[in-house]
Amino acid sequence: MQRLLFIGLAGFVGTVARYLLASYFARQFGETFPVGTLAVNTIGCFLGGLLFAVMQSRMPLSDITQAVLVIGFLGGFTTFSSFGLQTFALIRNGEILLAALNVVAANLLGLLMVWAGYVLGKLL
Repeated sequence: MQRLLFIGLAGFVGTVARYLLASYFARQFGETFPVGTLAVNTIGCFLGGLLFAVMQSRMPLSDITQAVLVIGFLGGFTTFSSFGLQTFALIRNGEILLAALNVVAANLLGLLMVWAGYVLGKLL
């Protein structure tokens, strides 16, 4: 139960950080191009890679700390970081075709589902 609470609190912090950062970029650059979302996603991927490296070699963290940071904070900050980390892990493990499939499938299916949701929403 304590693990879930900590993950949930870290998710809250990540979500608030995403909102504040995306709002800042929207104020600075406007909303014609989603600079805020792009910034959040790229920063989240950077943080994910940094945490991955630190957790692998320099400073092994407990399972709960890893879950709080990766699932909680980064999960609340951006799920794109999970996509980036999982794709990187596939590449690192020599699964280049699976990594490419993940990139293509995630983007195509994501856009397809946005379109499908939009069409359904218009019909309702």
